[in-house]
Amino acid sequence: MGQLRCGYDFYKQDSVTVAKKLLGKLLVRKLGDEEIICKIVETEAYVGPEDKGSHAYQNRRTKRTEVMFEPGGYAYIFLIYGMYNCLNVVTNERDKPEAVLIRGIEPLKGIELIKKNRNIKSKKAADLTNGPGKLCEALAIEKDLNGYDLISGDQLYIKEADEKIDFEIVSSKRINIDYAEEYKEKLWRFYIKNNPFVSVILKD
Repeated sequence: MGQLRCGYDFYKQDSVTVAKKLLGKLLVRKLGDEEIICKIVETEAYVGPEDKGSHAYQNRRTKRTEVMFEPGGYAYIFLIYGMYNCLNVVTNERDKPEAVLIRGIEPLKGIELIKKNRNIKSKKAADLTNGPGKLCEALAIEKDLNGYDLISGDQLYIKEADEKIDFEIVSSKRINIDYAEEYKEKLWRFYIKNNPFVSVILKD
């Protein structure tokens, strides 16, 4: 119980569905003999060719986006602001370029290693992993994991939680995509209500 990792049937769904279903799942990162486990608390869906917020808008196929055209279940990692990595989960079938950005996670195991990786002055636990760049630094997720197989790989994968806990899902607009025109209004960001590790709470 609780060791069931997410397989192809899970990832082959559309990104909005997967973005919601990822909430409460466990993100596992193995670094040598050490293991970090975190609960996923915030996600954003990017819905392929029609989504003006997506890197694969209009089926844009480049060296960077190539992994998005693979079948669901691979990691898509890109750099923002020239310095922060972001972890995305590729979803849907081959040649349907969709992905889910992991925006916030709650540490459950390996917190001392997370603190070492982040090396920040803040004593606030949420500051360790409440943002896409922060969580990648916390889990030592670098560009070398771009294209990593989340289904069969052991260094990085997602599994079911040990215990099913009920929570309320909040839907809101995605963050920092003003360039996406009407698609910036889509409520394709999802998070666990009242979880302190959510990165941003938008005010109406």
